[in-house]
Amino acid sequence: MTNKKVENKYADYALKLKIDCKNCSGLCCVSLYCTKTDGFPANKEAGIPCAHLGSDYGCSIHSKLGEKNYKGCIAYDCFGAGQRATQLCLISGTWKTNPKQAETIFQTFMIVFQLHQMLWYLVEAFELTSDNKLKTTIDELIQENEQIAELLPENDLKTDLSAYRLKVNTVLKQISSTISTNTSAGRHSDRMYLGKNFKKANLDGNDFSMSLMIAANFTGCSLKKTNFLGADIRDANVKDTDLSESIFLTQMQINSAIGNKNTRLPDNLSRPAAWF
Repeated sequence: MTNKKVENKYADYALKLKIDCKNCSGLCCVSLYCTKTDGFPANKEAGIPCAHLGSDYGCSIHSKLGEKNYKGCIAYDCFGAGQRATQLCLISGTWKTNPKQAETIFQTFMIVFQLHQMLWYLVEAFELTSDNKLKTTIDELIQENEQIAELLPENDLKTDLSAYRLKVNTVLKQISSTISTNTSAGRHSDRMYLGKNFKKANLDGNDFSMSLMIAANFTGCSLKKTNFLGADIRDANVKDTDLSESIFLTQMQINSAIGNKNTRLPDNLSRPAAWF
């Protein structure tokens, strides 16, 4: 599926940032710390395989995740970090067949996840701005992102993404401020919209970045250029809703929301199976 927002300079990134479990080895099911209260099968320490991770590195209960209400598993998306970390760390085999490298592989995965998440936003930001100065800055940040990744896993222990993340966040805020045309209407100072009923509201240009919008109702809303950067939309109702022109949405956000076959998505996102 081609993303219109990245069909030019960064077209190849659409696939690079897509999850590809077949070329991974269940890294998310091993390296992550999980809790049952967050919708995972059980409490699990980082570095310990999930009890449901099969010998083929697939989930043995994948078809029953919805039935068992494992929302954490359903929502999770690694932005392609799984296959990238595997490529960076191993010539052949997996963490299981290379046990001495397992810890390094898991650490690399966690770093690459953060890099790819920021890369996802930068690629979209590049296409959202016409400011050449900002485009140049984004170009430089994307190149820096790639350089950091290519130095892994050797530099795992030396990699501190704090300074880089600050630069990325600064650019994303600049982009958001130029796009959002309705930053004050309906804005809660604490960005809390738990269960808020927006049904059929015109939310074009609203900046909901970093807002808590669990179980909010967006049915029938107009959401052109509506900014959802980092917003928590778990269990938000987006049935019969057009999100195709909303900005800074991720697959993880979509996976955690409640939509249907009539929900329209940006071209770089996939429709969850449960929505059909």
